[in-house]
Amino acid sequence: MTVVLAVDIGGTKFAAATVGADRGIVERAEMPVGTDPTATLAALVRRFDLTGVTGVGVGSAGPVHLDAGAVSPVNIPAWRRFPVTAALAELTGGLPVALAGDAQCVALGESWRGHTPSLLGVVVSTGVGGGLVLDGAPYLGRTGNAGHIGHIAVGDDDAPCPCGALGCVERVASGPGMVRWAAGLGWAGGTDARALAADAARGVPVARQAFRRGADALAAAIVNTVTLFDLHTVVVGGGVAAAGPVLFDPLRAAVAQRAGIAFLHDLTVQPAALGRDGGLYGAAALALTRAGRRPHPAHH
Repeated sequence: MTVVLAVDIGGTKFAAATVGADRGIVERAEMPVGTDPTATLAALVRRFDLTGVTGVGVGSAGPVHLDAGAVSPVNIPAWRRFPVTAALAELTGGLPVALAGDAQCVALGESWRGHTPSLLGVVVSTGVGGGLVLDGAPYLGRTGNAGHIGHIAVGDDDAPCPCGALGCVERVASGPGMVRWAAGLGWAGGTDARALAADAARGVPVARQAFRRGADALAAAIVNTVTLFDLHTVVVGGGVAAAGPVLFDPLRAAVAQRAGIAFLHDLTVQPAALGRDGGLYGAAALALTRAGRRPHPAHH
């Protein structure tokens, strides 16, 4: 059986797994990013026995620089144009490395494991990312950042996003963005979006308002994107998506309100089925595809 190494680079943790072409995870591990992300990546990869592994797929928080095989995760300041493909090739003894954005890998993983061949994948966590799968293939775009909806300008926040622009979805709809806004209105529940979600579920007005505000910004970006690509399915994952109805109820309502044109009326917005492993499955599918071996189709 063909086996690849999948690596998922997030803003606060790195995960990796060996994955078979039959869509099964053989071994999995993760580590917090820590103060030295380069050392963390090396320590994570060295936990695996790579005997028989044929390639590496990596999904990273963006932006990514496909031409250089590099990444500049907004939430990892120590990495700017970090040569991640070269680093992973060295760590794995010269294995071929395929790169895409982390949300792109989530989209590809969801598609591979049984969703429609064309979809928008969205990750709502420390940041907001997105990725596109069109007719079963990842659509990466000119630089590798296609579908990265977190930096579509739709928000009403006057402070600049960490990317330098104003009004980014990520500034409004990410976990830290919602917490920051709620705290500015007097919410004193801490700095964790999970606590904000718990308060929203209990009916605390400012917490509910923060999620409604974030959901509206997210809905605007989703509708803009699916209108351009005539998509039917949106899959939303990430830590904030774990809030469940607290996020999805206002998000679906806002999407329905914005989806005026007839071909958007059957648009579906659903939770990611693969949870925390979606990016790993997508990175594995990316590696298998780039190696010329089509992943086994999902069984229905």
